[in-house]
Order: sequence, then C-alpha cells, then structure tokens
Amino acid sequence: MIRLHFSAADLRRIAVAPRPDALFETALSVRLLLAAPTVGNGRRAGPLRWRRAMSGTPVSRAGMLAELVRLDDYLPDFLLQPGASCFGDAVESVHATPAPRLHRDLARLTEPAGVRRRRDGRSPGVDRQLRELAQGSPRGRDALVRDLRDYHASSLTEFWPHIAAAAAADRALRAEMVLRGGVDALLTTLAPTWRWQPPTLHLPSRSAFDVPLCGRGLLLVPSFFAGRPFVGYHPDEPTVLVYPLHDGDTADVSHDALAPLLGRTRAAVLAALRTPATTTALAERTGISLAGASQHAAVLRNAGLIRTERTGTAVLHTLLPLGRALLDGNP
Repeated sequence: MIRLHFSAADLRRIAVAPRPDALFETALSVRLLLAAPTVGNGRRAGPLRWRRAMSGTPVSRAGMLAELVRLDDYLPDFLLQPGASCFGDAVESVHATPAPRLHRDLARLTEPAGVRRRRDGRSPGVDRQLRELAQGSPRGRDALVRDLRDYHASSLTEFWPHIAAAAAADRALRAEMVLRGGVDALLTTLAPTWRWQPPTLHLPSRSAFDVPLCGRGLLLVPSFFAGRPFVGYHPDEPTVLVYPLHDGDTADVSHDALAPLLGRTRAAVLAALRTPATTTALAERTGISLAGASQHAAVLRNAGLIRTERTGTAVLHTLLPLGRALLDGNP
C-alpha cells in the first residue's frame, strides 16, 4: 500500500496535467506487450484494442526500452517527464539526463546477467548498451534515444490522437468532480480501488511506503496504458502521481445482460456509475426519479457493488471493484 500524506498546503496545490506523459506512455505500452497475452490491463477497452492492433509485433522492436520496463512496480524515474510539451522534448530531456541520475535509476537493472531475469529474443548488444547508458556514455544515450524514436513512430504515432482524446475526456471528468464536490470528490473518484481518508490517499501496491507531500503539492498525470499507480518524486517539485485515466469505452457486457439478475432499471443504474455521479446526476442519466435513484443506489451499496460518500453538500456514488467486475464480465 502506498500512502500519500497531504497537508493543508498540499490540498491547495493539486493540479491535473493537461496531457499524458508521452514518454512514460511509450514505456508503459512496451510493458503491456511484454505481459502475458491473458493480462488485460484491468480489461480497459482502449489498451486492449491497441494491443490487438500490435498482435505479432516483436518486442525486440523496442530495443533497449524493453529492458527498462520490468513487469514489477519499478520503472526508471528519468522516463517520467510530465513537464515536456511533446514526445520530442521528452526524448531530448532523457538524452540530457545527468550521469549520476542515470546510474542511480538503472542500478536495479544492471545486475550481473546470471542474476537478472533474462528474456528470450533479446539482441546480444542490449546488455552492453544498458551498461553504457548507466555509465552516462554518449553511445548509450544515443542508442536509447534511437530506440525510443523508432518504437514510438512505429507503434504509437497513429494511435496517439485516440489517447489524447481519452485524456481530454478524463480531464473534463476530473474538473466536474471538483465542481460537484471539491478536492474530496476528486481524490475519492480517481480510481475504484483507491481510498481517500483525509488527509491520506491510499493506493494499492505490491510495495509499502509512505510519501509525505511536504507542502509541494501533487501533479496528477492521466495515463492510457497504466494499470496501477506510479509515484514520481523530485526534490523541491510537486510529487507526480500517474493514474489510469477513466476509459469511457471500457469493455463490458451490456447492462441488458444483467437485467435478469438485477432488474433492468437497477442494471442501468449500475452501468451509469462507470463515471462517478451524485444522486441527482444518476437520476438524470437513467431517466428515473431522484427518490428512485437513491433507492437503487442503496440496494447496490448494500450488495457491495458501489460506494457512497458525502463530499461537501453532495452525495457521490462510485463503483467498487465487485461492481466493475460484474459490468466487465470479469470472473
């Protein structure tokens, strides 16, 4: 469990990035290709569709980048460049990364070959290039930049407008949450399995650590490919939290298929909560009365399918993992 601890100053300095981090998305897309074919990134439709389009694509095309993106929780910190305005600027920042930082970030990836888990199909020169990069050599930097540009151009450039559109929709959703219920609503609805207990945000993770934000605030970076949170820390700057953006195109079963189980109206109410909603918004989305929306929400809450929390003067309903799994048809 990762715990982010907010002070009053931190709560006043929360911002949502205007776009995904193009470089970090590139790295996460390689990780999705490396994962077992049955792994579906939370069954979100967008990443699944992209992966199907990449079917048969050799991971070796990513070159050195495939060695930097392990399947555990670790990613080299220099791959997170949220301040860059575009992919090209982010790549230039990586090329200019100070040698001590490269060495520190890559220490976990440059263990002896007999210790590190090896992958089939890796080109013979990758080990040498990785060591050179960790030493900050021009040859290692140039190799990584070349692999980043080649992979991004072949695998992500055509798909990027879809990613940008999904991120814009997510940003609009976060703005709506702030307008409806303030910062509490924003933090409560970032992800179904995250838990906001003021002044601490609890994030599920294989690792366990506490992160005091120290008055520097938090920069929220939406991610198309992330299946779980990533935290980036830089001294004297806001902590960066990469979160899975809301996928309005989530792969699901029709709520008609759930009608025999839940009843048609209640199934529609559950489906409407793919995007968090107040009771009033829920009634508007489903075309039922305010009292009816409240009653159906209470039944779903008592069944453990949704969560209801008061944020300011509003009551906000969000899906719980069980409710989302039911909609996704996820056994």
